[in-house]
Amino acid sequence: MGNTNVNTTPASEIEELAAKDQKHVWHHLTQHKGFETTTPMMMVSGEGLRITDDKGKEYLDAVAGAVWTVNVGYGRERIAKAVYEQIKTMNFFAGSMGSAPGAQFAEMLIDKMPGMNRVYYSNSGSEANEKAFKMVRQISHNKYDGKKHKILFRERDYHGTTITALSATGQLQRKDQYGPFTPGFVEFPHCCEYRSQFEDTTDYGVKAALEMEKVILAEGPDTVGAVIVEPITAGGGVITPPVGYYEKIQELCKKYNLLLIVDEVVCGLGRTGTWFGYQHFGIKPDIVTMAKGVASGYAAISCTVTTEEVFNMFKEDPSDNMSYFRDISTFGGCTAGPAAAIENMKIIEEENLLENVTKMGEYAMDRMLALKEKHAMIGDVRGKGLFLGIELVKDRETKEPMDESVSVAIAADCMKNGVIIGRTNRSFATLNNTLCLAPALIATKDDIDEIMDAIDAAITRLS
Repeated sequence: MGNTNVNTTPASEIEELAAKDQKHVWHHLTQHKGFETTTPMMMVSGEGLRITDDKGKEYLDAVAGAVWTVNVGYGRERIAKAVYEQIKTMNFFAGSMGSAPGAQFAEMLIDKMPGMNRVYYSNSGSEANEKAFKMVRQISHNKYDGKKHKILFRERDYHGTTITALSATGQLQRKDQYGPFTPGFVEFPHCCEYRSQFEDTTDYGVKAALEMEKVILAEGPDTVGAVIVEPITAGGGVITPPVGYYEKIQELCKKYNLLLIVDEVVCGLGRTGTWFGYQHFGIKPDIVTMAKGVASGYAAISCTVTTEEVFNMFKEDPSDNMSYFRDISTFGGCTAGPAAAIENMKIIEEENLLENVTKMGEYAMDRMLALKEKHAMIGDVRGKGLFLGIELVKDRETKEPMDESVSVAIAADCMKNGVIIGRTNRSFATLNNTLCLAPALIATKDDIDEIMDAIDAAITRLS
């Protein structure tokens, strides 16, 4: 696959450096107190799907860098060289000027997104979504006297870590203690058929979408300017949309003149077997955001992509120096990010990774269905491509969710045995019960078997 591990630091030196340097680095994904007496883990090298810690132990990474990012795998020397050559030639100039890699990648990107025409760069998924929200608000002021400013978001979806991105996040534990939040963000119900809010699940997708219409009508259609969704809900439990759901959402957006924002931060750039998750469902968004897999973590980059129609809304009155989109991002698009993104996209194309994701995703789903048959604690398996979830329950009949401690124990057992899997955590009061899998797009059948065997063994030991 063209992967090269370029680390040459002796293991003993790595361990010494880790012990020294980690004393002053707080790890924000877990409680801090324990690190006063214990040195946290440190990963020091990677190749393909394998990563190695500072003690020399190797792991199969089934979550692409813990947060679904390293899509083309570790150790891609050609990406590192492309970034090096670019920043040696021209490392930075503010977004008031263009850059060669920024222009090149924008052209490559919109070629994969029929109907989308304009690319705005920033550094993270949170920032990409902030850009989208600012667009909605500015359009509201320019066209609707500021009234059509509300943005709907879906229960269980996640859109970022800033205060405004959290304002649009449907995960209560993620938001806890960070309010008060930005006003004008309104939640509508989830679309998880396994956790249906209706006794009769006939035409569930349409019914779930119509719940959004109820919120629009309650708020007043003349006050709602946009809706943001993840094509597949990620941290909220890897929730694939039911049949007919997005078609109805699109219909409602047209009916009430809402901009449809699709957050592809996790699904984008091949994770589900198409370039973007929304492309499975035949919808035409107005704004698409992306980050993580855009450069597979080799450099920081995110994009907010719009239609020409949205772009034109910011040039309707060229005499008004406040009417254009005035957002800025110091490092957005300058220049390592686009350079890495160009090579990342070339690798996906040259190695036919979209096709591999589809094949390996189908194989992984077959393995998960077999696990469900074997283990009573597995209530549901779902996903698309190499973005997969296993929901754990205490009782299949009642669907009572398994305690979070069980998914913690399963993940710990897998890690002890050399496989790193993900799980929903600190998102909900009672629904942190889904194991999450998102290996790099280069995964093979042997990799999938190793992941599934580790989960199988862990559940068996804990049952």
